[in-house]
Amino acid sequence: MPELPEVETIRRQLAPRVVGRTVVDVDTHPSPKFAPARATRGATVTDLRRRGKYLLAGLDDGRELIVHLGMTGRLAVETPADDPPTGERPHLRAWWRFDDGSALTFTDIRRFGRLAVVPRGDHRRLPTLARLGPEPFDPTLEAATLHRALASSRRAVKTQLLSQRPVAGVGNIYADEALWDAGINPVARRLSVSRSARLLDALRAALASGLRLGGTTLRDYRDADGHTGRNQDELRCYGRAGQPCLRCGTLLRRRLVDGRGTTWCPRCQRR
Repeated sequence: MPELPEVETIRRQLAPRVVGRTVVDVDTHPSPKFAPARATRGATVTDLRRRGKYLLAGLDDGRELIVHLGMTGRLAVETPADDPPTGERPHLRAWWRFDDGSALTFTDIRRFGRLAVVPRGDHRRLPTLARLGPEPFDPTLEAATLHRALASSRRAVKTQLLSQRPVAGVGNIYADEALWDAGINPVARRLSVSRSARLLDALRAALASGLRLGGTTLRDYRDADGHTGRNQDELRCYGRAGQPCLRCGTLLRRRLVDGRGTTWCPRCQRR
């Protein structure tokens, strides 16, 4: 699933192409997960923001289009646009034609993505979005804040990170990377303030690497230009089970943590 670096990469690529554009035509797959996008016909995109793993396109009528890419969703702008009939593109879930002749397309092989149109800032229909924790690069986010958020639950620290409550936008890849970097066992249930500080620094470093390198492509992820990310070549923990730890040489291990595959070093990340 695309995480913060992948979604932010796409946002940065799309913003100059869609902001200021008016939707002159739109169509979607009949699924109720995608059909709400039809309500954007005639609206002008005023801004394109990101919150966690969500893209939020502000509209000039006071509403916003919310896009969650799911596991395999991809957004791309076609210029000039072809007519994108769904019959010829079996994985096309929605498309918007703009007043300059370009089109934004949303394809999603596994159909775990979702679209919604809501009054701007009213996210009650999307409880995960409504309950997101602070953005990891928010300068007001401090180690003490993260410590309090993690201390509010007895769940494993990795499970808490994936819940999006302590901090927004972190998924399986960057959680494994940050926990390894910080030397924290993924099933630890209590962190001190100092360890929370190390974790926050490690989260920011892992996410910054992903942003700098255009995201991580393991299989499906492509940016808005159709390119793969390059951060997969820099991963130091995720997906390396059975290989030597780059810090101590111990073989990395893999286990399930609340149903999510997790890689860690039994020496560097002791409980």
